[in-house]
Amino acid sequence: MSAADFYTRWAELYDHVSRSIPGIAGLRKRTAEALELELGDTVVEMGCGTGANLAYLRKEVGPEGTVIGVDFSAGVLDRAREHVEREGWENVHLVRGDAIQPPLREADAVVATFVVGMFPDPEAVVESWCEFVGPGGRVALLNAARSRRAYGPLVNLPFRAFVYASTPHKRRFDDPTGVLDERVAAGHGALERRCERTVHDDGALGLVRLTAGRVV
Repeated sequence: MSAADFYTRWAELYDHVSRSIPGIAGLRKRTAEALELELGDTVVEMGCGTGANLAYLRKEVGPEGTVIGVDFSAGVLDRAREHVEREGWENVHLVRGDAIQPPLREADAVVATFVVGMFPDPEAVVESWCEFVGPGGRVALLNAARSRRAYGPLVNLPFRAFVYASTPHKRRFDDPTGVLDERVAAGHGALERRCERTVHDDGALGLVRLTAGRVV
């Protein structure tokens, strides 16, 4: 089963989980705010999934701005489209495409949440997003990895089980959590090197990390 088919198959469950995890709404809100968007801006979400971030992004750009969600899975986009139509958001658009090579020309900002760990070369992908928005553009990443806090061992064990269960079969490595840690670190490190005024934050017992900044 391909990754796109995997997320299509589990779109309904994914939609529920992505919105109901305790504290996740606050993290999504903080990520949107960290972009420092202005009214009228265009922001692209790479790997938008079922659209859990769209409301927060739309609030930051206002009704005169534009929010574009990109995802490679038809099933999750269908769920996202249901939310958009239900809310009547005319300035929110959904596009099926690859976040590595988005079918778009320009934007003021890019955001990606819980996506970087899916890419074999996250550093190159984040670099391409920085090039996409150009100097002065903003990029924000929110991703999960094992907690580095003192109580990490207590929360990392169930986190590891969650990572394994939510990883498509073709991507289940011998140590999927270790691979995730490495990819998240590489992606966030690439963003730090390309940006000034970088914002750092974490939450969910240290399992979730936020990095955002303005590209130079």
